[in-house]
Amino acid sequence: MQLAIEDVSKRYGGGNWALRNFTLQLGPGVLGLLGPNGAGKTTLMSILATITRATEGHVRWNGTDIASKPDGLRATLGYLPQDFGVYPNLNAVEFLEYLAAVKGLDAAASKRRIDELLNLVNLADVRKRPLGGYSGGMKQRVGIAQALLNDPQLLIVDEPTAGLDPEERVRFRNLLSELSGERIIILSTHIVSDVEATATDIALISQGALVAHASPEELLRRVEDKVWEWVIPSADLNGARQRHLISNTARRSDGVHARVLGETPPDGAQPATANLEDAYLFCLTQHRAGTVSPGVEAGVVA
Repeated sequence: MQLAIEDVSKRYGGGNWALRNFTLQLGPGVLGLLGPNGAGKTTLMSILATITRATEGHVRWNGTDIASKPDGLRATLGYLPQDFGVYPNLNAVEFLEYLAAVKGLDAAASKRRIDELLNLVNLADVRKRPLGGYSGGMKQRVGIAQALLNDPQLLIVDEPTAGLDPEERVRFRNLLSELSGERIIILSTHIVSDVEATATDIALISQGALVAHASPEELLRRVEDKVWEWVIPSADLNGARQRHLISNTARRSDGVHARVLGETPPDGAQPATANLEDAYLFCLTQHRAGTVSPGVEAGVVA
């Protein structure tokens, strides 16, 4: 099982490039596609889901170009788009039965599968309630269920935890981990903690370009000995932001505890343990500055 993205670029009207020369090779596991809003994540997901065509380059599923022969991938694809819509007058069972029919699934098997999925996403008790009365988080859970109807080999989820409360988010993270055995899962998000909890490898994207592709451990190694905790007065924080790369701050009784990224610590700063958010910000900053990170190669798990 392999998904190969080869020099994919996408240009929209007005000459705006959403993706440029994006290359990535994926096998079974959970890929966390991490990047700021507007980085090109949704465009890439749309191309992989055969909804949008690339302007340049190719995407191959098990060696077959999905632009010329999309049906092989579509038969085994599960997709939860960022803007997932429902039919408000249908209940959850009716909606999932309709989508199962659209996917060409067997009716009897679909009924059993829908029962399993509604239990899985914790909606069994409201299965007969019209979707128009669901909260945003409940609708998102219906979206997760529909993406799993055909037990897909390639599962693409775009900002899946938007609107979920903390308990639902943990449930969804655990679900992704359970599903990740013999399938490829692409989790596209800007929420670092979602990726940190589930991903077996991570691709960082910025301004339509692949910044880095590596395991979480390798990304963390790249920022070891470059993270510092610095306690400063609140009045000095704005000036500190102008002079240093600060990934996070916490206000406490003795002042602002700032996490500073850099080769050299500010005066009085102490070493701190790196986290994935530090690594993410460090790699993006290096990319924007045109600096190459040795050992974290675009398109290659180091």
